Amino acid sequence: MGNPGRSGTDNRQFLDGVLWVLRSGAHWHDLPERYGKWKTAHKRFSRWAQKGVWEKVFHCLLKDPKNQYLMIDATLVKARQQATTGKRGRVTRLWGDPAVD
Repeated sequence: MGNPGRSGTDNRQFLDGVLWVLRSGAHWHDLPERYGKWKTAHKRFSRWAQKGVWEKVFHCLLKDPKNQYLMIDATLVKARQQATTGKRGRVTRLWGDPAVD
């Protein structure tokens, strides 16, 4: 069995940092210090995405019919200018869709 590494010190701080980046539309390197090191947060975010953790979180949230925090739209998440693509740009991939290499 491999070394799983160390556990995150504060999951709430990490999630708040991820939500800050998504809401603000800022780059990861602009993450305020109160959320920890930006590189660590980005690496953890990417690992969670690869392992399917975000999908599990969303599925758990979907199970609660009274959950009022499921709606994510343009008022919550802003896209950076680099997120827009021109003609025949990158195809948008929905959350949960497997990545194509």
